[in-house]
Amino acid sequence: MTTPSTGWQERIAPDEEARFAEFGRAFAELQQRKSAKYGPGRVLHRKQLLSLRATLDVLPDLPAHARHGAFAAPGRLDVSIRLSNGGTDKLKDLRPDLRGFALKLHLPEGPGALGGTTTVQDLLLINRDRLPFPTSEFFVGLTVAGAKGGLAPLLFVFGNYGLIKGWRLLAGVLEMMRAPFHGFAASPFFSVAPMTCGPYAVRVRLLPPAGQPPAANAPDLGADLMGRLRAGPLVYTLQLQFFVDEARTPIEEVTVAWPDDVAPWLSVGTLTIPPQEEDPAFAAQVEAMTFDPWAGLMAHRPLGEVMRARKVVYLVSQRGRGVAV
Repeated sequence: MTTPSTGWQERIAPDEEARFAEFGRAFAELQQRKSAKYGPGRVLHRKQLLSLRATLDVLPDLPAHARHGAFAAPGRLDVSIRLSNGGTDKLKDLRPDLRGFALKLHLPEGPGALGGTTTVQDLLLINRDRLPFPTSEFFVGLTVAGAKGGLAPLLFVFGNYGLIKGWRLLAGVLEMMRAPFHGFAASPFFSVAPMTCGPYAVRVRLLPPAGQPPAANAPDLGADLMGRLRAGPLVYTLQLQFFVDEARTPIEEVTVAWPDDVAPWLSVGTLTIPPQEEDPAFAAQVEAMTFDPWAGLMAHRPLGEVMRARKVVYLVSQRGRGVAV
């Protein structure tokens, strides 16, 4: 096993603040249009599929490099879960999309990543271990163009990136969107971008329960998971993967997965979703919550360009639906 390193660094471009502000303005306009159609909601991951109560048991005897923040000591934490489709529209579950598995860990009060103190740690995971674009600029532009429909996405891609690079980027997006999804009980979920774990840097993975069959073309992904819960609790494994060096586990590069043989995954907790009935009041409460990678402890500060862009656009989205000042 390669020893985790504290030698990670972020590379912050001098024009990031201005670029991210422009991203925020573009997403605010997009959110207004979609909210006029669907009612107030998030700019991304607008369709909430299911809200669930769960617990996370932090494992005992973790190595010293893992014992930071939410994982500093063994114990049980209450968790609120929001499952979602990733798009700006509320489309049928059979349509290709990214899927979101958002966890809000409820913690003792501690120093927050945004200053002050916090009693939560949000972990936002998707069913992909990498992204097909290196920075947030392409994603924001394609998302805004895609919402316009017609030829707008193609005009954006080829107009800004040329024929060869544009085809390569577009092919990566199509591959990501069309990859089969086996359901929330049979698919792994990833943070893709890193965060800190004390002085270390990590990516996060959630492994599904063993022995769950794939959801074959489930027309309602939330109902599929609720059906499985009627048979008993679902127990997932939460894992961390530690930065080793910039060449093999880059902080700013989200187009590659960190190799398992270089940076093996370490199990740090078990997430248990017990059998439960759908609760409309709790669903409304979860829908009103903010799920934000920056909503958490300073010990788990988000890292990398994509995470820094999310800091801006998530706040814009929260303000757009009236849940942030």
